[in-house]
Amino acid sequence: MDFGAVLQTNPPASRTVHLAKLAEQYGFSHVWTFDSHLLWQEPYVIYSQILNETKRVTVGPMVTNPATRDWTVTASTYATLNEMYGNRTICGIGRGDSAVRATNGAPTNLKTLRESIHVIRELANSRPVEYNGARVQFPWSAGSKLDVWVAAYGPLALKLTGEVGDGFILQLADIDIAKWMIKTVRDAAEQAGRDPMSIKFCVAAPMYIGDDVEHMRDQCRWFGGMVGNHVADIVAKYGTGGAVPKALTDYIKGRESYDYNEHGKAGNTHTTFVPDEIVDRFCLLGSASDHIAKLEELKSIGVDQFAGYLQHDNKEETLRVYGERVIPALKEKIVATA
Repeated sequence: MDFGAVLQTNPPASRTVHLAKLAEQYGFSHVWTFDSHLLWQEPYVIYSQILNETKRVTVGPMVTNPATRDWTVTASTYATLNEMYGNRTICGIGRGDSAVRATNGAPTNLKTLRESIHVIRELANSRPVEYNGARVQFPWSAGSKLDVWVAAYGPLALKLTGEVGDGFILQLADIDIAKWMIKTVRDAAEQAGRDPMSIKFCVAAPMYIGDDVEHMRDQCRWFGGMVGNHVADIVAKYGTGGAVPKALTDYIKGRESYDYNEHGKAGNTHTTFVPDEIVDRFCLLGSASDHIAKLEELKSIGVDQFAGYLQHDNKEETLRVYGERVIPALKEKIVATA
């Protein structure tokens, strides 16, 4: 299993770079960030500095969207970073949440998401593509490589992921929901004539190493509110009649409003509707042993990467314990002599 660290690009940018460097030192393979240009600093600028000060980690957004950036500009950014730092980027993409809603916009439709994935991937892999009626290609790009991983919850978005995604990002760590969604994506891939095992599966959720359960829950309750934004869209479209698991939809019944000024922040006052049970199911909280046990379950159902959000007050210690205890426990055991 691979491990990623998910950071917010809060100022100063040097703090984000510092945490990314720590993540690499402790054995994380990926550094992801939020991509919401109004709420936080511009991630792609910070990626350049992270890549310059590290040697191995792959960087990318969790997640970008097709609405706030021209697709060819997004692809050009990846191809440029790859030329500079040697194919160490990845694109996480979805329909859009805070980046579009905070500017009074709305998530894109799935048709637009599908088209954007194709354009970004082709161009960022140094290939030509049809765009706005023209055949375009970066004449300066050769050998750039980029995988596009799709963040999804609803049935049609999961179907799209199976049909076109290099990977699937599920932003919660509930075992039963993850099983259902992974199967849905794999079934869609098979029906599209793809190898379902070729799609990488990433579970992303807050990770907090500690022993004060109530404090950890309060620090991570924001995540249930963030997921609730997407779940509310699903319920509005499909209702609660079984198109998606009730384990995902039932908890938002008490949801009344959401303030994007507090998006992704510990102590978010608009997430009091999120019960403790959901925090426990959606996140990884507790001792190193508690984390290892849940990660073993996720690995057993086909999860290739766990990406841990660090939007809490115990970032460095959580990274340290993951590096010294958790990540080694999930790696293949190799002995010097047998």
